[in-house]
Amino acid sequence: MAPKKLTDDEALQFHMEPRPGKFEIAASVPMSTQRDLSLAYSPGVAVPCERIAAEPGQAYDYTNKGNLVAVISNGTAVLGLGNLGALASKPVMEGKAVLFKRFADVNSIDIELDTEDPDAFCNAVRLMGPTFGGINLEDIKAPECFIIEQRLKEEMNIPVFHDDQHGTAVICAAGLINALHLSGKKIEDVKIVLNGAGAAGIACLELLKSMGARHDNCIMCDTKGVIYQGRSEGMNQWKSAHAARTDCRSLAEAMDGADVFLGVSAKGAVTQDMVLSMAKDAVIFAMANPDPEITPEDVHAVREDVIVATGRSDYPNQVNNVLGFPYLFRGALDIHARAINDEMKIACAEALAALAREDVPDEVAVAYGRTLKFGRDYIIPTPFDPRLIWCIPPAVARAGMDTGVARRPIVDMPGYEHALKARMDPTASIIEGIYGRARRAQARMIFAEGDDIRVVRAAIAYHRNGMGEAVVVGREPEIRAMLRAEGLESAMHHIEVVNAATTEHLSSYKDFLYKRLQRRGFDATDIHRMAGRDRHIFSALMLAHGHADGMVTGATRKSSQVIELIDRVFDVTPESGAVGITAVLHGGRIVLIADTLIHEWPDQHDLANIAERGADVARALGLEPRVAFVSFSTFGYPVSERAEKMHIAPDVLDKRGVDFEYDGEMTVDVALNEKAMKNYPFCRLSGPANVLVVPARHSASISVKLMQEMGGATIIGPILTGLRKPVQIASTGSNVNDILTMAAMAAGDIG
Repeated sequence: MAPKKLTDDEALQFHMEPRPGKFEIAASVPMSTQRDLSLAYSPGVAVPCERIAAEPGQAYDYTNKGNLVAVISNGTAVLGLGNLGALASKPVMEGKAVLFKRFADVNSIDIELDTEDPDAFCNAVRLMGPTFGGINLEDIKAPECFIIEQRLKEEMNIPVFHDDQHGTAVICAAGLINALHLSGKKIEDVKIVLNGAGAAGIACLELLKSMGARHDNCIMCDTKGVIYQGRSEGMNQWKSAHAARTDCRSLAEAMDGADVFLGVSAKGAVTQDMVLSMAKDAVIFAMANPDPEITPEDVHAVREDVIVATGRSDYPNQVNNVLGFPYLFRGALDIHARAINDEMKIACAEALAALAREDVPDEVAVAYGRTLKFGRDYIIPTPFDPRLIWCIPPAVARAGMDTGVARRPIVDMPGYEHALKARMDPTASIIEGIYGRARRAQARMIFAEGDDIRVVRAAIAYHRNGMGEAVVVGREPEIRAMLRAEGLESAMHHIEVVNAATTEHLSSYKDFLYKRLQRRGFDATDIHRMAGRDRHIFSALMLAHGHADGMVTGATRKSSQVIELIDRVFDVTPESGAVGITAVLHGGRIVLIADTLIHEWPDQHDLANIAERGADVARALGLEPRVAFVSFSTFGYPVSERAEKMHIAPDVLDKRGVDFEYDGEMTVDVALNEKAMKNYPFCRLSGPANVLVVPARHSASISVKLMQEMGGATIIGPILTGLRKPVQIASTGSNVNDILTMAAMAAGDIG
């Protein structure tokens, strides 16, 4: 199920919290002591300045130039919104900058230039050349974008890339390689019709021609029809370069017998009659946004043999620029390229096409909630495929080296690919995987604390994101009033509100609860009060009776109190197998810490149970578990009675014959630092641990909170595992996204 359309309120809130904008700048060197300051600035900074003055190429060694790209616009063609001006384009440019960082670990900063004069624009960018390793131009209207890019390419000795043109062209080319492969056709033989003679359209056709498409087989159209030789109306030098020798004058005439249609124009430009007129096994790339020239449904209603791609994420085969520009620049920066040329773009397209033909990792399929296999509905890789970072930049770098634009060629290509893998931050792909599992599950989810606006907003987001039905426990007048105060009353239809007064099942809930608790000191009055008044217990009773599929709570009460209440319906005890596991995401790594919720002082058998639950959660998150039993000692030294259980817990797992890596006891640095681990060649872990089993709940809690407050780590959890029904407990400090993530984990039954 596809996510619902985002609301204006959600978009504005996202750009305001936790602080305005989408990124901040942090120091990459120590800045704590006077010595640090002396090295970072005066007098120490003078030394690299003198080196760079003597040899400019050393700027790549001593500054961030080699991993810094400027995203520059004047706001004359912002998305599909037109000329909004430089200032209004800033949210888009900030977004582009964070995409560079997210997908290829390229540092980027946005620059908005308040001018529509190409000369002034070019002069400003050219003068900033010493600062950056590359320039990404964005949202500049045609034909000025052609003039600006060409001039800057000529005047600067770093890559200049207009993504609206070439980004679309590269992904389009990648998809077309595979579409023609499936159709059994060759690019030099096919008739190609392109509709939309703007920056992206012209770039698409130019790149395909450089890949072998014949000029006399290509027809370009604009709003006035076919661009043919001899036409004078609405022409410019860039259109004239692609004018065809043809008698066709309309798009419909041009598409008769065409093998390929490429659309970067407008919604509804292509009709079903046009589709019917195309050649057998035709290819349609309807890339207009937000609505394509023709939808896949309309195409397949009249033709089953046509391969269709669009620019939308809710259809198969999305032509998404994020598959191209981060990795093009990554490869270009890493060879200190003077430019990004056609050969590098073609290498990017071919590498993307080859990647789509390979088997898709399970974690990618899970993230998208469907099976992904090369074929008519999967000709382009998905943006969250982790292999992109180490497959695409090496191909780009090789092409750059082969064509002489590399200042510093890569000598050790296998080592380079290994380094690229280390750059990959798993955070986003893991969270996207959690959301993907939830969308696939379509769970009916209980949000127990309807008296808190964060919970209600998370419930609305759960439904809007296509994860399933959202059930909020609370009083409808109070919830409606809260939403009205937030300007969100119209969102009431996204949630179902229930409580003890409105359910028809209250008597059966009470009977169930009385049977569980009558020998634990609770009488009928207690049961009535609990089932009818406590939202946590009422929600748990709903879940126990199968009236929902999962439950999230904890935003308004401490976790220990919530566990005590849920335990009245489910067994949430060490003896029941319940375990709390917290995911810590920091610096591109994810580590699971257990037990952070249930076991106060586990023995060696409990520790083994915790390790098994931790391994299960790791696999559910797409990780291959490597478990370390951590302590203040390493493999028996120093000797301590307090560390003995950590020393013998691996023996318990030995006897159980589990199917994951584990070892211990060891200190945290040995568990997480590959160099430290090498001092113990007998260690059974093949790499740094990703599941840490700690001696007690207090040490687990201290570790997590210390990482969160001092290290700035992202925390997910505690993830409650081992219950017979999916229940997740958010923390009292959770924001809307945190609660939504916990609900998604319950929906995907991660735990």
